[in-house]
Amino acid sequence: MEDKKQNLINIYLTFFMIGIVTFGGGYVMIPFIEKEMVEKKKWIRQNEIIDIIAITQSIPGALSTNMSALVGYKIAKVKGSIAAVLGVISPSFIIIVLIATFFTQFQDLEVVQNAFLGIRSMVVALIAVASIKISKTAIVDTNTFIVVLIAVLLLLFTNIEPIFIIMGGFSFGMMIYYIFPRTTTKILRKGDDYIDID
Repeated sequence: MEDKKQNLINIYLTFFMIGIVTFGGGYVMIPFIEKEMVEKKKWIRQNEIIDIIAITQSIPGALSTNMSALVGYKIAKVKGSIAAVLGVISPSFIIIVLIATFFTQFQDLEVVQNAFLGIRSMVVALIAVASIKISKTAIVDTNTFIVVLIAVLLLLFTNIEPIFIIMGGFSFGMMIYYIFPRTTTKILRKGDDYIDID
């Protein structure tokens, strides 16, 4: 019982630390989750990150809380999910309360504006690095490259809602599976113990 309690505290504190450094939205959280969950604590596998992102992008809600809930559930079921979500939202809640209290008094100061300019630039770099890492896992053959290319072009040059692009990717994946089941199985098995197919 004590071990389970300690594990939940560990989950909460880990996600609390991730929440502290997650400036700029949920995408910035990806490299931190990867470093903490995969490399340091080994709670999830490298190749599971892309599946978690795909699921969290396909359902309503903030990426950071959805991702935390999924990872937490994988580690310690419902209690782990609750601990992870509470951990990741706690820093934001505390910071927002402080900002709401004091920010209006000094938001126009030049030093504050310059600080946020630097933070915004850093966020772009973090998202870029996360995208490169994810692409190594997600783009495994010509088919997946074509899907990525089409999705990028649709997002850049059309007004199609992202949910329809996600559903298009889902439909394409299912179609490829039923047309070329053996090829799909090989792709899914590619990499470091990617997924169990029974």
